[in-house]
Amino acid sequence: MINPTIQLQMGPRQWLMLLSLSLLWGGSFFFVNVAVAELSPLWTVTLRVVFAALVITAYLLLSGRTMGLTPRLFGAFVIMGFLSNALPFTLIAWGQMSITAGLASMLNAATPIFTMIVAGLLLADERFTLLRVLGALIGAIGVGTMIGPSAMSFGSSALLPQLAVLTATVSYAFGTVYGRRFTAMGLDPVVIALGQLLGSSALLLPVALGVEGPQALYTISLKTALAIGGLGVVSTAIAYLLFFRLLAEAGATNTVLVTLLVPVSATLLGIGLLGETVEPYQLLGITIIALGLSLIDGRLWRRRVSSTA
Repeated sequence: MINPTIQLQMGPRQWLMLLSLSLLWGGSFFFVNVAVAELSPLWTVTLRVVFAALVITAYLLLSGRTMGLTPRLFGAFVIMGFLSNALPFTLIAWGQMSITAGLASMLNAATPIFTMIVAGLLLADERFTLLRVLGALIGAIGVGTMIGPSAMSFGSSALLPQLAVLTATVSYAFGTVYGRRFTAMGLDPVVIALGQLLGSSALLLPVALGVEGPQALYTISLKTALAIGGLGVVSTAIAYLLFFRLLAEAGATNTVLVTLLVPVSATLLGIGLLGETVEPYQLLGITIIALGLSLIDGRLWRRRVSSTA
């Protein structure tokens, strides 16, 4: 049954929300590049999830929601936080110490491809179809194109950072599949977002304090502090709240279109504010990934088939 509040044909309000979300998430790659110039990836990610958790906690309380947290549920949130926040955020931040924000965002666009593969293997109601398999294969070609032949050579300094970002997308995929259990429980999406942020904060904060100590936080510059604030509050907490609002109004199929817009936002921010450049093969790679995603989504191709029938 289709939720009557969902508009499958998006109007100006939903498109504005989609574009805004792409800017917020695209901005996260910019903020990370600024932050890791001074802070370690571990502290960058730890502060990101802690600040985001504080903001969403305030929102939860002000909106009159309740968390209903139990030890068993919190344990599940810790696993979700590891797969969806702690591990992928850290891998991406580490990768961005060596590659541009634009390239990291392009590689991140492979997330729906890996999600489709993991879901097809593990979920009974999301089995493989011909279009999805073809889309995954084309997407894989796009990823290989974007990495580029020079990075494939043994000992290349560009290969490991890019593989780290791709590993993050695989972690996102497992996190998405694991997160299905929370939807089945009927939990408020805002509670799910806060739960995974609290879980990842519980994992990262002791590690950051124990491994690196708080010393690095005493002398950070204003630029880095603003980048961390933007990363945690704007590109994580506010982005999560906007994401769930868009999901409720436009549905999952429309919301996933943000995947194609985030690399555009991140690349433009990187070029305009960080002086980054984009190679032609990277643009070709993201174009091939977009083709693969369109096949996985299937709507455009089903319309073409029905219109020619």
